[in-house]
Amino acid sequence: MAGGREIKTKIKSVQNTRKVTRALEMVSASKIRKAQERMKISRPYARVMKQVIGHLAQANSDYQHPYMIERADPKRVAYVIVSSDRGLAGGLNNNLFRKLLGEIHKWQQQGVEVDVVTIGQKASVFFRRIKVNMLATVTHLGDEPKVEQLIGVIKVVLDGYSAGNIDRVFICYNDFINTMVQRAAFDQLLPLPPSEEAMSRHDWDYIYEPDAETVLNHVMTRYIESLVYQAVLENVASEHAARMVAMKSASDNANKLIGDLQLVYNKARQAAITQEISEIVGGASAV
Repeated sequence: MAGGREIKTKIKSVQNTRKVTRALEMVSASKIRKAQERMKISRPYARVMKQVIGHLAQANSDYQHPYMIERADPKRVAYVIVSSDRGLAGGLNNNLFRKLLGEIHKWQQQGVEVDVVTIGQKASVFFRRIKVNMLATVTHLGDEPKVEQLIGVIKVVLDGYSAGNIDRVFICYNDFINTMVQRAAFDQLLPLPPSEEAMSRHDWDYIYEPDAETVLNHVMTRYIESLVYQAVLENVASEHAARMVAMKSASDNANKLIGDLQLVYNKARQAAITQEISEIVGGASAV
């Protein structure tokens, strides 16, 4: 059995760790509400953008935007991967990466090349170690990400798709369900998947000013940006929720470990006292 001094050192170490986990838990608990508010504020804009695109898809237009054209037999696909910049969030990032690796492996088995664009430090570090081509990366978005920080990586993907170098684009992120549940989500960005509203086309069309190509280029770009930005906000809220739960679990485990170590310390202390009494009694008997 370890000595009393060693056990007290372990207890002190676990107590220091508990202070850190409690602090991180409280910080995430204070930030998650603001992250949820930003996420909810952005959702109506993303929803209306989807309705606009659904209406455009229903129209019988003479001009069909390249983002709406399905390409058969894709040769190269790209994934926009949204992750956190910091760790200590449980299995949030690892669960997303593990599921994504399965999707990448399926494409590679079909002879399709895979490119990635990473958003967040964790995704950037992880995918540099595997055999995929990284087109662009952006990190350190902070707790209040801005659309301006994402325009660069989004443009890389859109330019690649417009040039014909990429046939399909997907976005991967952690969808915030509630504080306890965050789901790894995979959505297709390009070509635009048909919505329920766009299943049947109509004979009418819009009047575009100055022309359909100019207007649709602007609308489609804003639409893609809104989807990526919403995914980043969902991931930020998921990160704080996962970290809060993980740190609470770590604090609870630290409390349990401290209790167990305290019990071991008391037993060791009692054994030492018993041994000292026995030695005193033995010495007195010898006299």
